[in-house]
Amino acid sequence: MCDDPSPSSRRERLSEVAWLAVVLGVTAFGGPAAHIAMLRNEVVVRRQWLTDRQFLDLIGVTNLIPGPNSTEMVMHVGHERAGRRGLVIAGVGFIAPAAAITLAFAWLYVRYGTTPTGAWLLYGVKPVVIAIVAQALWSLGRTALTSAREAVIAGAAFVMYLLGFNELALLFGGGAIAILLRGLSRLRRSADRVTFSLTPGLFAPSALLSLAAKSPDVAYSATRLFLTFLKIGAVLYGSGYVLLAFLRNDFVNRYGWLTDQQLLDAVAVGQVTPGPVFSTATFIGYLVGGSSGAILATVAIFLPSFCFVAAVNPLVHRLRGHAGLSLMLDGINAAALGLMAAVTLQLGRDAIVDLTSVLLVLAAAAILLRFRVNSAWIVLAGAAVGLVRQLLT
Repeated sequence: MCDDPSPSSRRERLSEVAWLAVVLGVTAFGGPAAHIAMLRNEVVVRRQWLTDRQFLDLIGVTNLIPGPNSTEMVMHVGHERAGRRGLVIAGVGFIAPAAAITLAFAWLYVRYGTTPTGAWLLYGVKPVVIAIVAQALWSLGRTALTSAREAVIAGAAFVMYLLGFNELALLFGGGAIAILLRGLSRLRRSADRVTFSLTPGLFAPSALLSLAAKSPDVAYSATRLFLTFLKIGAVLYGSGYVLLAFLRNDFVNRYGWLTDQQLLDAVAVGQVTPGPVFSTATFIGYLVGGSSGAILATVAIFLPSFCFVAAVNPLVHRLRGHAGLSLMLDGINAAALGLMAAVTLQLGRDAIVDLTSVLLVLAAAAILLRFRVNSAWIVLAGAAVGLVRQLLT
C-alpha cells in the first residue's frame, strides 16, 4: 500500500513503476494468467512491494470487475506503489508497447495484405510461460489454501471451469460457498443470516451478444468507433473468445466494417504480440480508421479499466477489516486459483509438444525456484530457443 513518501521518493517510485510496466509490456506473452504470474514474480518475489496475501486480494477484486485482468493488475500494483499517478503510469506503460507493436503489424497488414507468423517465437516462449505460471500457482496456493474449505473451492472451480462453467459465476460462487460453509459450521452460535441474490444474467455479458442478422453496412464514424470500444471495455468479462464474439457482433455483423477474415487476422496478431490481448482494438482501429482510428480504439477500450481500478483499489484494504467480506474474498481467491490452474492446464496442452519443450519447462522451473531472476530474461531465453530451432529447420 502506498504511504506518503518524500517528493524524491515519489519520483523514484513512479520511475520504478514505469520501468516495470514497460518491461512487462514488451515481454509478457501467454495471456492474462501468464502476465499475472510474471507480475507476481517481480513485485512479490524480487522487489517485495507486496506480500502474497496482498497480491491475492488484488487478484480477487480484479476478477470481479470488467476489463483485461492482467492490465488491471498492473494498474493495481502501480496504485499500491505510487498512488493514482502510479496507476496511470503503470497502465500506460503496460499498454503502450503492445499497442505500438500491434500498430506496426496493422500497417504491414494494410500495405502487404498478410499477418506475421509467430509460431517459431511461441514455440520457445509458451513452455517457459507455463513454468512461470506454475511457480506462481504453487506459491499463491500455499498462501490462499489454508484450510480444507479453500482447497475444496479451488478444486471445484478447477473442475467446473474445464467442464465449461462461466468463470465469473465460479468466482462469485466461491465467495458465496466460503460464507455458507462458515455459516453452517457456526449455525448454533450465530443468529445472523447472510443472503446472497445473484441476478441471472447480471454478470453474463454473453447475454448482451444478440445473434443479430447481418445488417447493411454503416458508414465509418470516429465517434461510433470510440463508443463501441468504450462499451466493450466497460462490460466485457471473460476470455479472448468473449472479446471475439463482441468484435464480430459489432464490426462484422452490425457495421460491416470488417470481414470475418480480417477479424481473425486481427485476433491472430493479438496472439503473437506481448501485453494485453485487448490491443487487438489497435489493429481494428487502424484497419477502419487509420492512425487516428487506432488511437481512438485503444484509448476507448482501456479507459474503463483505469476508472474501475481507481474506484475499487481503495476498497480492497477495507474488505479485510470486515469479517464477512474478508471470508468472501478468501473464497474468491481460492476460486481464482482454481481457474488459473485450469487455464494453465489448457495452455500446457498446446505448449508442451515434444522433448525440447519439456526440457524448457523443467529448466525454467529450476531457475525460478533457485534464483530470484527477472522473468523477462526467461521469456527472452525461450524466444531465443524458438529462433534457433527455426534457423535449424
